[in-house]
Amino acid sequence: MPFLPEPPHRHGVGPVIDTAVLLCNLGTPDAPTTPALRRYLAQFLADPRVVEIPRLIWLAILHGIILRVRPAKSAAKYATVWTPEGSPLKVWTDKQAKLLQGQLGERGLRVRVAFAMRYGQPSIAATLDALKREGVRRVLVLPAYPQYSGATTASVIDDVARWALQTRHVPELRFVNRYHDDPAYIGALAQTVREHWQREGRGEKLVMSFHGMPERTLHLGDPYHCECLKTGRLLAEALGLKDAEWLVTFQSRFGKAKWLEPYTEPSLVKLAKGGLKSVDVICPGFSADCLETLEEIAQEARTAFLAAGGQRFAYIPCLNDHPAGMRALAKLAERHLQGWPTEVPHPDTLALQRQRALAAGAKE
Repeated sequence: MPFLPEPPHRHGVGPVIDTAVLLCNLGTPDAPTTPALRRYLAQFLADPRVVEIPRLIWLAILHGIILRVRPAKSAAKYATVWTPEGSPLKVWTDKQAKLLQGQLGERGLRVRVAFAMRYGQPSIAATLDALKREGVRRVLVLPAYPQYSGATTASVIDDVARWALQTRHVPELRFVNRYHDDPAYIGALAQTVREHWQREGRGEKLVMSFHGMPERTLHLGDPYHCECLKTGRLLAEALGLKDAEWLVTFQSRFGKAKWLEPYTEPSLVKLAKGGLKSVDVICPGFSADCLETLEEIAQEARTAFLAAGGQRFAYIPCLNDHPAGMRALAKLAERHLQGWPTEVPHPDTLALQRQRALAAGAKE
């Protein structure tokens, strides 16, 4: 296998910042259009981590049926949440990376923070290439998934590994696998719920909706289901909720197979038909608002609940750029960066590096 060319290197002149945090999220199409969705879904749904069906059979279904029908429907949904700046997920993830850079800098850590998407742009490989050109030698890979799943966290690790297979000089790599029970993360979620209640009032029940997965993944050993339940329990405890005041559900089913239950929208309909008049819904498994939260929950689930007899539906946004959420992310990154030289160098050291760089340039 041929290796990618290495960026030019000047001996004796090291970069000012040689450690990076790579914040990775799921991904997004380039535009809310059918062609853009077809490209995005072709990459996303072809990942064997996402769909565990025999390869040849699934690819025939994907290209013969799904990519002929689903892109137009998905594009229409994306159009309802698209912003002037672009996809909400990309806008929020970009902002989170910038804020995380500032948070870590305030903590005295000399690191570069970049973001990448597992599917779509900016890709993980292209972002790692760019970091290498900047002189980065150590990378903490931080998937934006609080709960570990083979379909999300492990897929990010796969993509980093594919890049490493083509790289001659591989940087030191660390991975954050999960933070579903991190006290700062739970505390940030609880703070957003309390703030929402103070502004909007409190519903009769708090529904915590997590992204769904086929039930068979649980039986095959994926810890995702258990970690979602733990997040839900810890959040309920932090809010002082009684058992009857909260519920964990799973959304975003795809295909005919049985997925993790209970399902979000049917649960909301059942609650409304059973006499529940008001509900608050939060999506703790999403670090940033996206199609699945803004369209599937805040639009479709709201409509279903109200049509079934509910009177008040409140969606509580993801952590996005909430200060408590960013502090939690910074604490998480700082903990996993321990042992790497990330302290801000003394001004005299920076001056010496600049002198060396100038001298090297003069000799050339």
